[in-house]
Amino acid sequence: MNAPVKPDETARPTVLDVSGMTCAACATRLEKVLGKVDGVSRASVNYAVETAVVEGSGLALPELLAAVERAGFSASERRDTARERRQAEERRAAEARAEMKRTLMLFAISALLTLPLVAPMIVRPFGVMAHLPVMAELALASIVQVLAGQRFYRGAFAALRGGGANMDVLVSLGTSAAYFYSLALVLTQGDAARGHLYFEASAVILTLVLLGKLMEMRARQATTSALRKLMELRPETAERLMADGTTQTVAVEALVPGDTVLVRPGERLPVDGVVAKGVSEIDESLVTGESLPVTREPGGAVIAGSINGTGSLTIEVRATGEDTELSRIVRLVEAAQTGKAPVQRLVDRISAIFVPVVLVIGVATFALWWLAGGTMEAAITAAVSVWVIACPCALGLATPTALVAGTGAAARAGILIRDIAVLESLGTVKAVAFDKTGTLTEGRPELVSVLPVRQGAADKLLALAAAVQDKSEHPLASAVVRAARDKGLELPPAEDFRAIPGKGAHATVGGRRVAIGNRALLTELGLAGETLSNLVDQSERAGRTTVALAVDADVVGLLAFEDQPRAEAQSVVARLKARGLAVVMLTGDAPPVARRIGASLGLSRIEAGLLPGDKSERIGALEADLGPVAMIGDGINDAPALTAATAGIAMGSGADVALETAGVTLMRPDLTLVPAVFDVAARTTAKIRQNLGFAFVFNVIGIPVAAFGLLSPALAGAAMAASSVCVVTNAALLARWKPLGREQ
Repeated sequence: MNAPVKPDETARPTVLDVSGMTCAACATRLEKVLGKVDGVSRASVNYAVETAVVEGSGLALPELLAAVERAGFSASERRDTARERRQAEERRAAEARAEMKRTLMLFAISALLTLPLVAPMIVRPFGVMAHLPVMAELALASIVQVLAGQRFYRGAFAALRGGGANMDVLVSLGTSAAYFYSLALVLTQGDAARGHLYFEASAVILTLVLLGKLMEMRARQATTSALRKLMELRPETAERLMADGTTQTVAVEALVPGDTVLVRPGERLPVDGVVAKGVSEIDESLVTGESLPVTREPGGAVIAGSINGTGSLTIEVRATGEDTELSRIVRLVEAAQTGKAPVQRLVDRISAIFVPVVLVIGVATFALWWLAGGTMEAAITAAVSVWVIACPCALGLATPTALVAGTGAAARAGILIRDIAVLESLGTVKAVAFDKTGTLTEGRPELVSVLPVRQGAADKLLALAAAVQDKSEHPLASAVVRAARDKGLELPPAEDFRAIPGKGAHATVGGRRVAIGNRALLTELGLAGETLSNLVDQSERAGRTTVALAVDADVVGLLAFEDQPRAEAQSVVARLKARGLAVVMLTGDAPPVARRIGASLGLSRIEAGLLPGDKSERIGALEADLGPVAMIGDGINDAPALTAATAGIAMGSGADVALETAGVTLMRPDLTLVPAVFDVAARTTAKIRQNLGFAFVFNVIGIPVAAFGLLSPALAGAAMAASSVCVVTNAALLARWKPLGREQ
């Protein structure tokens, strides 16, 4: 065993698409094999979506692919670009369809050949005693054993060669025992062996296992449909507008920011950009989950993959390829679906020893029946039944299929889950902490007054403030700049701009030092006098966010803002409380303003005047007081709190750093998605528990029943196939999940 290698924090994981796995034991064995490759620090193999994620430093792709081959499987590297990934996914889908077609044909042939073998058993309860000639039984069973059994023999050989055992080993061993025991009786007793043969058992097991794999394939395709649909959204070509006004059809990869493209009615948008010309309604439902079309006019942002309505649009390109919002969504969904939940690690440990233990149990069952004086037939029947019914497929599929279905359904609704572990974390949450500005409120505050502290022109103060704030991305800064431009004010140039998170900003304007910020900034600059504090208090008591404007260490004016709560905020708070969650507001705004907003939303616990670092500290205090906390925010100053919380949820309209920090991203600024996050997490974890419970109970009950001779091999095969199908079908039901609408 190689010594553990410290992960390279800057290296990107290598993702492999794996084919040839037949059960959870295959995934566990492949993880061990990959883990022994030089440079690998961690390998995670997902059986449900057939991927291997390998982390480490100095990884060599040929060595990884060779290791996969040694384990008995084949693999290819998942490509980086959107086009390559889409092409690879199309190839995988085509291969899956071809494999399903082959399996269906093989099942049909096996079923036709097996039917005469089981027909006498079917008609016997009706008093019809019929038997096939012994040689006919041998011929039919032999064809099924060769045609249907070869895939299991190949899988078993590959597994044993790789140093492990899997479902194929159990099926091969069980059917071979039934078939070759019957063959030995035919060779030694001839027609006298009639009535003591188990050819129908081996044929029925193989046929039913094929049926189970066929149904499993269909169900697994349904659970992964969300990712395939996302990949299909982006067009591969676009109509680029040339300087002479003509259009040229080009590959999307050939576009660069600054180009303009023409999007006709009914076409999909090929890029992220801004409308330069035209007005139309855009259907963004498959990207953001928003069911209603949104109107876009000049200056409005648009997203690749959306569908244009009835108007023709000229779009200025802002992002293409891997930089588009759609590509980011695809990467996040891929990462979520190829990841593993914490509970899966326990399942993997169980799967690693499950098949060897079952092999031992089967041998012990045979020996005990033989030693207890049972017949050879009874001993073989019991052992075969144990080996067949104990297939670990259901156990291996229980968690990943539920995760794939849940994350896919969430993505369609506009909820991106980038960290699988957060699903389990959300189930433990006892309190929800909201940022105020841009989260509980619209995030578009309006400047309502400019108050000179002494005599002076309000417009002149507004122009100074806007000159500083023009370089800031804060919502209050945008309101100042918007108000100045609405009045047609000319902004003087500003230099040496510096933002102070949680306090304000300052810059040099016309050779004078201009600062704009809240009470904390005034205190830091030594400008918080009693008279000024009284003026700020008076404005804040009216529920207005108030900042001061200082020029050369002299406060010259106050600016007051108002921001309205989101229309859905009150009902969302009520729904969270109905789930038994405590709801808290954490904000850097002044206490009077925070209390006004909080009271209108039904919040009783409000913590205001917090700096960015204070928010993360308050998260720790809240968790000590109330239990695990989920933080919902959208700004740069929310990033530390999103990281500190048990679960971080970022609003899709927020800063990139907030989106990259949070475990969950809401693709549109709609607070109704917050209760939906908890709902889909609860339903997904419930499906995982149901599936694991079913898989464990099935084996705990099934193995002893088979060992005591109470289950025929044929029924064991049917039960084994049914267990996998039930688990996958139960998980696939989650794909129907939709969040409650605003009206609810």
